[in-house]
Amino acid sequence: MLKIKFCGLFRECDIDYANALKPDFIGFIFVEHSKRFVDFALAKALKSRLDSGIQAVGVFVDSPVERVCEALSEGIIDVVQLHGNENSAYISALKECMQSDLGKVAPIIKAIKVSDSHSLVQSFESSAQIGADFILLDSPNAGSGKAFDWNALAQRLVKSQDFTRAFQTRFFLAGGINVENIQSAIALKPFCIDISSGIETNGVKDFAKMQTIINAIRS
Repeated sequence: MLKIKFCGLFRECDIDYANALKPDFIGFIFVEHSKRFVDFALAKALKSRLDSGIQAVGVFVDSPVERVCEALSEGIIDVVQLHGNENSAYISALKECMQSDLGKVAPIIKAIKVSDSHSLVQSFESSAQIGADFILLDSPNAGSGKAFDWNALAQRLVKSQDFTRAFQTRFFLAGGINVENIQSAIALKPFCIDISSGIETNGVKDFAKMQTIINAIRS
């Protein structure tokens, strides 16, 4: 079943909305320049309010491995999402840190910025080598609310059965998804749809939009 992630939650009512709608994942942004930034203290308080059936994802950009592990060991997050220049060496070090601190390795999502068909192919080829559990296909300007060219993805999925099989179990689709284009996003058959600005009005989460997205996906 297609999964859904509501990202960029930072208010208590955002958590209440999530608890009512039951997405598979919610996301906390640990990137200071983001307008949706939360620190560990706030995220921990929000996580304590979150339904235990919903996994919390921590979004980081080139953060020290130890900081990511701290969020995991403190129980603030369950899944790691990397949006910077993290490479295979970084992910290997992160897994070692997790194993040492937690005794297990949490799932890792690596975001890839898709600017054209070429970068899409590159993201597929590198995903198997980088060591992440999932890749997240995003627009070049993450958080902008603008989608990348989904036609390139659709064409690639049609042309290559191997590409299709790999991506259908591995990729999150993000960037510019909203209530108007949600059906087009669903048609690409990602593992999970990741949405933030598309469920906001005036910069804050909008329960009605969140509900519309959930209904579209769950139907």
